[in-house]
Amino acid sequence: MAESNFVDYVKIYCRSGKGGRGSSHFRREKYIPKGGPDGGDGGRGGHVYLRGNRNYWTLLHLRYERHIFATSGESGGAKRSSGKDGQDRIIEVPCGTVVYDAETGEYICDVMEDGQQVMLLKGGRGGQGNTHFKTSTNQAPRYSQPGEPAQERQVILQLKLLADVGLVGFPNAGKSTLLSVVSAAKPKIANYPFTTLEPNLGIVSYRDNRSFVMADIPGIIEGASEGKGLGLRFLRHIERNSLLLFMIPGDADDIRKEYEILHNELVKYNPDLLEKRRILAITKSDLLDDELIEGLSQDLPEGIPYIFISAVTGMGINELKDLLWKELNREDFHDVEKVVHKNIDVSSLQLDDDEDFIFSVDDDLDDDEEYEVYDWDDDEPEA
Repeated sequence: MAESNFVDYVKIYCRSGKGGRGSSHFRREKYIPKGGPDGGDGGRGGHVYLRGNRNYWTLLHLRYERHIFATSGESGGAKRSSGKDGQDRIIEVPCGTVVYDAETGEYICDVMEDGQQVMLLKGGRGGQGNTHFKTSTNQAPRYSQPGEPAQERQVILQLKLLADVGLVGFPNAGKSTLLSVVSAAKPKIANYPFTTLEPNLGIVSYRDNRSFVMADIPGIIEGASEGKGLGLRFLRHIERNSLLLFMIPGDADDIRKEYEILHNELVKYNPDLLEKRRILAITKSDLLDDELIEGLSQDLPEGIPYIFISAVTGMGINELKDLLWKELNREDFHDVEKVVHKNIDVSSLQLDDDEDFIFSVDDDLDDDEEYEVYDWDDDEPEA
């Protein structure tokens, strides 16, 4: 089976640049026997940034570039010449990427918008040259500051798809079929469970050239919050969906019970999902007659809008779009869109390529260089 190009989870190693050393140079010119100190400052080390890019929809490009290094600042020179700053590294990520510390699982940051830039690691400051340390009692300082050391961190990047409507249901509930009917997306459709192994996005056209984004999430089974089925791997994508569309086949034994199972699995995974708007769609309704539809309507969950649809015959599809659009544009809708990120348990996570995660040795770091301790926040001595 060919490897999927949809990568929503990757672990990378990042390191900023160290600061350049300050110079201890003295001015030496003809006819100027005692020119005094003129050592320049070292350049700062390069920063490591994350930047949202709407042209990316997966983290595939980072699977093959797992070590991100910014360059170090250069040392200061004579004539108060400052060293060159290190080059920053910018990691392009799709919108909706969340960053966690790979060692502790602590939440670090979130990249939501296109062009949003977040500093992941700060480069070391460059050391001051001996020019800064001359005083009336020490007119020839023969020392300077070393640059600050680099910062390094191993992080986990998780992609949580940004969509207006998320399809939630058991395997073979008709989620992929609905997405293929209301949008131009072409998800895999077959008559066996877990046909969808990765999320699919589709743009749903509405009236007057308006549209919204719908996400087809792989099927959820009872115990998914504990790792059964596809487990927690795709449940996190539901956190980003503004509205949840629960889809249950009309030929199910107990529609209310299946809805409660799905609802409980989401709440167990993240209790904050309880605040999201929900709509219930009874799929495959072309198999039901009017009398049966009326009977089933009496036993549906209370307090949630519902609609009977059939993606094959087109029954209720336009009404479903109207209902989704109405819910998406409610005045109080955006009050429940906030996502509270929690720390993750890194011991329970599995990466397909963890064994291949080897750190390379970079000759740019001088292991023999000793850093003296300086109080960088002190006021500079008077010249």
